[in-house]
Amino acid sequence: MTRIFAPRPLTLLLCAAAALTSFSALAFQQSGKITAGSDMTFFPYEYMENNKPAGFDIELLDGLAKTMGREAVNIDTRFPNLIPGLQGGRFDITNSSMYITAERLKVIDMVPYLKSGEAILARKGGDYQPKTPEDFCGHKIGSMGATSWLAQLQKLSADYCVKKGLKPIALSVYTTDPQTTQALLSRAVDAQITDAAVARGVVEKLGDRVVISSDTLIYPVLNGFGG
Repeated sequence: MTRIFAPRPLTLLLCAAAALTSFSALAFQQSGKITAGSDMTFFPYEYMENNKPAGFDIELLDGLAKTMGREAVNIDTRFPNLIPGLQGGRFDITNSSMYITAERLKVIDMVPYLKSGEAILARKGGDYQPKTPEDFCGHKIGSMGATSWLAQLQKLSADYCVKKGLKPIALSVYTTDPQTTQALLSRAVDAQITDAAVARGVVEKLGDRVVISSDTLIYPVLNGFGG
């Protein structure tokens, strides 16, 4: 079974304190507000519920903003457009379960608040039940675009699959995670890789159709606000 990081109250308090200290140095665009770019298709981190932003990231930022005497405003933005939007001044920060990577730190600052990683989704009862990314060789794998694991899978395909005489990984990239899941259900891809908590949410919604086939957390990493 894939283990998913479950933040404890003390952990959240320490993360919030660190984030709050970092946010205090930011020059916010609007007085009394923190404007954040969030991809509202990424349940359970950020999503729309009753036409309002909801989810772990949304609640965390809302609490931080209130501590600072500000209001959190989340702008629904597709994940590939978050960093360009931040660089273009569309919002103050990104608040969208973004993994902290060396490549991203070259262009934006990031404040960690959560440890996560990936899991693999497969069709329930299907013959193909990949346990690790090494099992992706010769298969079509679906993923949301602009994610950090795409580069890791491309490297794995070249350095592992091809060098072992196996077929490369065929990556199919979609705008949102739900679109990727739909591709899995419609058999357009053989499996899906996504954040572990997101994968668990998909199983809770579609448990009779998909399963988490991986049994360990893949590519563990820290999530962070971008600023």
